[in-house]
Amino acid sequence: MNLSDKIGWKTAAGLVIANMIGTGVFTSLGFQVAESQNTWSIILLWVIGGVMALMGAMVYAELGTHFKKSGGDYIFLSRTINPSVGYLYAWISLTLGFPAPVAIAAMAMVQYWQPLIGEMWSLSLGVISIMMMSVFHSYSVQQSGTVQNVLTAIKVLFVFALIGIGAYFASTLESSSFDYTTSWTEEIWKPGFAVSLIYVFYAYTGWNSAAYIIEEIEEPRKNLPKALLSATLLVMLVYVLLQLIFLKHASIDQLSGKVQVATLAFGNIFGTQGVFWVSLFIGIQLIATISGYTWVGPRITQAMAKEFKLWSPLAKTNSRGIPVRAIWFNTGMSFLLMSTGSFEMVLLYVGFALQMMGAFTIFSSLLVKKVEGFKSPFKPWLQIIYLIFTLWVMFFMLYDRPKESAIGIGIVLIGYIIYLFDKKNNTERPT
Repeated sequence: MNLSDKIGWKTAAGLVIANMIGTGVFTSLGFQVAESQNTWSIILLWVIGGVMALMGAMVYAELGTHFKKSGGDYIFLSRTINPSVGYLYAWISLTLGFPAPVAIAAMAMVQYWQPLIGEMWSLSLGVISIMMMSVFHSYSVQQSGTVQNVLTAIKVLFVFALIGIGAYFASTLESSSFDYTTSWTEEIWKPGFAVSLIYVFYAYTGWNSAAYIIEEIEEPRKNLPKALLSATLLVMLVYVLLQLIFLKHASIDQLSGKVQVATLAFGNIFGTQGVFWVSLFIGIQLIATISGYTWVGPRITQAMAKEFKLWSPLAKTNSRGIPVRAIWFNTGMSFLLMSTGSFEMVLLYVGFALQMMGAFTIFSSLLVKKVEGFKSPFKPWLQIIYLIFTLWVMFFMLYDRPKESAIGIGIVLIGYIIYLFDKKNNTERPT
């Protein structure tokens, strides 16, 4: 790949921002306040999620600059733990990790646009958005970068406009949703708080995006850490501020169990007209999320397809090195997920499976003794803290949401069975 076909750290950071700011931040609060209603609890949820994402970003920057190959977790896990573990992550990415965020973003788009244009038109536009992004990312890295930069700029301007407007206008609520009492000290020990972290972790999903396309980044040793860390810090600030804005302008009763938390809050400020414009732009900015995952996800599929016979047709690229078949396979899986399961169920079992496999990747960095590239600070304590916290969240998820957890585990087990079959027919092995 020529230098002219590569992207700088700003575009890489834009990709991370686009993948992170999307569905979760505009949909999670309604599920969280059903369990945790103290304002300090809500803030703590989003700060914990941000700190975990920062820890993870530093570890992924280390792994990415050490291995210097696109493919992200598949490469890291295959080369450090075992090819089977890398295969499982690629399987999760193939079936859930990247198609699901695309599907969930489209499902959220339908939820936000349905009151404006009806269910049929909103569903059609969700499908068209996925198709368009697949077409745009099937040509070249430069075109992907241009499309992503434009969509990310719209996204960032929109979320800062929401924060500015929400901060400027006074609340119209009869009683404030803010609760700064000490009840948070009880809420944080309940299973519901840990389950709420799954929504938060899902909202932060994407902090590792740039590590998946490291071969497409200029000077990755310098630019990958810069992109991952700067984008994650910005997003953490945005997330905390947005939750405070939503709480300021909508009651707990209004928000509880609802997906469209942003339109509820801004509808209280501007009425029907406000709902229209906020819903419209949330749908538009979700296209940036669809775009980001459409760009990144197929790189993991391609990395696995190069080394395992069953998936080898998906390794084929066009003349500019773009894994077109993997992109369209990812698109097909997204449409399949859109047609199965409720929004909340899909989000939870996807979040559980990704959290489980992400823990393996963080652990894998402990097996790299001589790091060539960026070195994560405070090693191994950073990794140990991350792993302990992840296990705590997964334990409570299993306890409180056994059905969704079982689905996530079941999909991983299916992947292992397929690996055993694929391994027998595989003629090439990772080096």
